[in-house]
Parts: sequence; structure tokens; C-alpha cells
Amino acid sequence: MSELEAALAAGRLAALELQRETIALYRPGDDGFDWSTSTDTPEAATVIYSGPARVKPAAQSRGEEVDAGETNVTLLEYTVSLPWDTTVAQRPAVGDLMDVSASPDARMVGLRLWVTGLQYSSTATAWRITAEDRS
Repeated sequence: MSELEAALAAGRLAALELQRETIALYRPGDDGFDWSTSTDTPEAATVIYSGPARVKPAAQSRGEEVDAGETNVTLLEYTVSLPWDTTVAQRPAVGDLMDVSASPDARMVGLRLWVTGLQYSSTATAWRITAEDRS
């Protein structure tokens, strides 16, 4: 094992220890309409990943207020780190959702984030996904 590979292995182990939240990353189902009952019937969501993650606010995130219809919404940026060797059946995409289901910080439980970007690198210590809180 080269020095680089040894350093990456140590860094990836350390990054895994920081992943103290549990999340579900999923793609919402398409909208649907049942003509026989005249009700909205969205398709089931597709779970892309479920497991440990590190969820932390982006250092530069100050929150941006935007109008969403008649409601003001504050956008806060987060970086979500998954284990580097995570494999998924399909890649996440912008617009997918993440829900925090467990965390040592109880205030984070129930946090919903929207995926805004993905980062890939063979020398990273974790798989990082950028997301935003739109509350």
C-alpha cells in the first residue's frame, strides 16, 4: 500500500467516525392522478441511500431569504458526508431529498434537505453532497 493509499484509508476511517447522523436519501415519486377517485396519487419514493452521514452547515452559509409563493423561505446550505465507499443503484440528483432520522443533536431530527449538488473525487475522505434547508 502506498503512502497516499494509507493516508486516504486513515482519513476515510476518521471521516466515518464523524458520521453521527442517520439519514434517508430518496427521490420523490412522480405526481399522479387517479381519475376513478379524483384524487392525487403520487408514486412511491425511491430510496437511494439509508445510513450514517455527517450533516453540517456550510461554513459560508448565511441564509438567503427568498419568496416562495406568498411565503418567505430562508435557504440554509449544508454539506452532507456519506461513507466514501457508499454504492448506490442510482446516483442522487439535484432535487432529491434527505431526511435526518437520528442524531446526537435532537434538534436535527426531522430536518429535511434538498440536494443541490454532488462532489466526486478519488482522493476524498467522504462522499460529499451539498444540500439546502428550505424552511
